[in-house]
Amino acid sequence: MRPAEGRERKRRLERKGRRAEWLAALALSVRGYRIAALRYRTRSGEIDIVARKGDLVAFVEVKARRDPASGVDAVSYSAQHRIREAGRTFISEQRDSAQLSWRFDIVVVSPWRWPVHLEDAF
Repeated sequence: MRPAEGRERKRRLERKGRRAEWLAALALSVRGYRIAALRYRTRSGEIDIVARKGDLVAFVEVKARRDPASGVDAVSYSAQHRIREAGRTFISEQRDSAQLSWRFDIVVVSPWRWPVHLEDAF
């Protein structure tokens, strides 16, 4: 693969990921969640979506895959660790952190289907 082809492929995948995140955020909003952050970054990692519903904070990893099972399989143990660390950082920054409960979810975005929200996935 030539360098130009590699850069174009990377841009295409990034656009696909951003579309998936946007669709996931829309699906969460429809289910009553308020989007607190998109692509929340810390030194330890990044969380695609941080969503709140009352005193619940959902740290959401978004995967664009053909089916939910492959989306779950795509979240490696090391990715889970990074997301957990970033989630702890987010919680520590909240004024109401003592009242919050939190969990780690996955939203799988598949072609021509409504996003699948897997609660407490890891």
